[in-house]
Amino acid sequence: MDDYANRSYGEIPVGFGAKPGIVVVDFQVGFTDPRYPLGGAPLVARAVENTARLLEAARGMGVPVATCNTAYMNEREMPYWKITAVRETFLHDHPSVALDPRIYRADYDLAVTKKGPSIFFGTGVADYFAKERVDTVIVTGCNTSGCIRASAIDSFSHRYRTLVPEDCVGDIEEGPHRDNLRDLGRRYVDVTDLATVLGHLEEWRRRNAA
Repeated sequence: MDDYANRSYGEIPVGFGAKPGIVVVDFQVGFTDPRYPLGGAPLVARAVENTARLLEAARGMGVPVATCNTAYMNEREMPYWKITAVRETFLHDHPSVALDPRIYRADYDLAVTKKGPSIFFGTGVADYFAKERVDTVIVTGCNTSGCIRASAIDSFSHRYRTLVPEDCVGDIEEGPHRDNLRDLGRRYVDVTDLATVLGHLEEWRRRNAA
């Protein structure tokens, strides 16, 4: 028996609203390239490939996209990260902070540099989505247990309908990936997948073309 379900957690779906936007969290080469200490996790590699497919379709439909990296001027500017690799490599002049070219299109995407876990914290992404009249946010990126969780909760807190496609987000280990998605899905978001999101976008495109 699932005691959360017995207490009504997860009973009400969030659903898809009037206009979607996509956030792409931290698909910088420091996470996507195995040459770097935090890079090359299999779940992240899968998520990059699936997110690239999602973005290709979404841009063709005119869906707003906001993407971010995490980078700092120096260690003094950083929060109190407990991760040595972040402190040593996530610096503005380090190659690991470049956005992965598979998910970034400079002439289309809003690109911001964040200083904390959430793509919404102190970045202007919410202002951009307000101008675009976005009411539904699709969260992609890494890592599920850290910056995806924080971004999804901030999206919820901004009163967006929030969807997290499981195969478009990734983490270093599968356990935290699954655990955090399960918890987010009980409270704040619809956990879905790439195929379902693509179906939502196509339905949205047809509805607006009519």
